[in-house]
Amino acid sequence: MRQICPIPAFNDNYIWLISKDNQAAVVDPGDAAPVLTILAERNLELAAILITHHHRDHTGGIDRLLAQWPRAKVYAPAAERLPAAGALALQDGDRVTLDALDLTLQVLAVPGHTLGHIAYYGEELLFCGDTLFSGGCGRLFEGTPEQMHASLSRLAALPNATQVYCTHEYTQANLAFCHAVEPHNPELQDYLKKVAKLRQQGIPTLPSSIAREKAVNVFLRPHIPAVRAAAQHHAMLELNEDYQVFAALRRWKDAF
Repeated sequence: MRQICPIPAFNDNYIWLISKDNQAAVVDPGDAAPVLTILAERNLELAAILITHHHRDHTGGIDRLLAQWPRAKVYAPAAERLPAAGALALQDGDRVTLDALDLTLQVLAVPGHTLGHIAYYGEELLFCGDTLFSGGCGRLFEGTPEQMHASLSRLAALPNATQVYCTHEYTQANLAFCHAVEPHNPELQDYLKKVAKLRQQGIPTLPSSIAREKAVNVFLRPHIPAVRAAAQHHAMLELNEDYQVFAALRRWKDAF
């Protein structure tokens, strides 16, 4: 049976380990050391490395992993500087077939955090890097609000049961911001309590789901009247388009 588990790295990163039998893939290995440790503990062979974008905390462990597992295939976005010689360059609509894991993933272009950012989706599993977080979204380091809003809308259109494997444990702080924007959302209030209990116990809050994020994540809710009203009040501007609401929310969050 296929298993997916988080490997904690740095202060708040998660490297996702996908395994079946004795084969494994990892998503966004910014640090090789914890990956090598868990591969050894579980007697796993590394078959593939999936990269969502070029930031060092998502790519820094690749060379060391390849030194240990030179036959592992590296998949990465074609629109960004590839992180390893021989990496397979991926564009929107491509498919990644991981035979060892009996898993096929579709490549989704989701620019915004970086211009070439991609996500991997298949079998109601979404590995979305720094585009979508539980209760939040990535900062706009390279893209525009229009691009990020379109990318988030694309992810929000995936089936509600889709499990969301993002790469940072930002949930509690993100939900505090969501509560400031939408304090009367009962599903958000319930989720805040659940997340607080998980973090008190040191348990990851991820994966989330598309259904949950549509219910609580204000960055997926710019069309909701209460969210739009809060963004307009904070920005002191009339916001007529959803992407304008999103942009106002992102600026608000940056200063929160």
